[in-house]
Amino acid sequence: MKPVTVMTIFGTRPEAIKMAPLALELSRRENIRALCCVTAQHREMLDSVLEIFHLKPDYDLNIMEPRQTLSTITSKCLLGMDGVLDEARPDLVLVHGDTSTTFAGALSAFYHQIPVGHVEAGLRTYDKWSPFPEEMNRKMVGAIADLHFCPTVTNRDNLARENITKGVFLTGNTVIDALQTTVKRDYTFQEEVLNRLDYQNRRVILVTCHRRENYGQPMTNIMTALRRIADAFPDTELVYPVHLSPVVQEAAHKYLDGHPRIHLIAPLAVDEMHNLMARCHLVMTDSGGLQEEAPALGKPVLVLRRETERPEAVQAGTVKLAGVEEETIFSLASELLTSESAYAAMAHAVNPYGDGRACRRIADAIEWRFGLRQTPPEEFQG
Repeated sequence: MKPVTVMTIFGTRPEAIKMAPLALELSRRENIRALCCVTAQHREMLDSVLEIFHLKPDYDLNIMEPRQTLSTITSKCLLGMDGVLDEARPDLVLVHGDTSTTFAGALSAFYHQIPVGHVEAGLRTYDKWSPFPEEMNRKMVGAIADLHFCPTVTNRDNLARENITKGVFLTGNTVIDALQTTVKRDYTFQEEVLNRLDYQNRRVILVTCHRRENYGQPMTNIMTALRRIADAFPDTELVYPVHLSPVVQEAAHKYLDGHPRIHLIAPLAVDEMHNLMARCHLVMTDSGGLQEEAPALGKPVLVLRRETERPEAVQAGTVKLAGVEEETIFSLASELLTSESAYAAMAHAVNPYGDGRACRRIADAIEWRFGLRQTPPEEFQG
């Protein structure tokens, strides 16, 4: 039987972390001709992930430009994908999550009448402005997609409420698959400051903060709270890989520079980030992916946002919403740094996001959908 041609499309670091193990799984299947297209919406951060997973794209649009806007990203993706899809003529296009690359990739496939599979489908906040533009990106992709690969039951239920019930598969999250590749007990960091940290006697707090909806006063509140935490707890070290966005760079250096136990470093490669997460004490983040990754490593997460599209982690107890107000952030962090029972309750909760077999389930679902296997994929029992 003729192999089915499946093209993965992604462009940012978070997408690459979650799509790279899937692209590799597809390439191992005899019934699948796997192709990979990157838009390079994030150039440097994307390349580091590709290198770590030894993944070489078949197509590279290289769209990144200084101070790019959502409009330029989307339009350049659409124009670039025209030629790629005309040449490759895949049987299925896979996009991930909720970025501008995701939306543009799905829309371009639709224009070419190519079926779309949506990896990490069904996440919702039901507020189109938060996260912006991610909430609308994923909803529009959901309307286009033919196959929906949901990490959790909650995600599947969200789609059902939108009358999307066909082609829906419960798979777990591919990021857990990625962690199995990257986290190593004897890992040595490339970022030298991370090798010098005393992980045994100091409590290392990993921080990320970069979302557009946190620009302005929310980011000021977050930065102020972080400095207060460092001042109040002398046994803590805060490590903040600062996003390349000029807005984020300016805020981080304005409020956090000069503190001896706050380390502002360049964005980390995925293996550096995962191994730092494995050794840290606590994660404070406005990232989506870290809410899934950290619980798999037994690390409590304080989410620096007003809401999360990952309510399963809140319900499981691995994540708490800290919001964007200084006092609340400081109070919740203080509780985890002073109460052993509060910390243990979060650290030992069960991660609801996966068992490391999501990529296998997605590849099985694709083979089943195209008649290349007789049985449907197993469901993730989250």
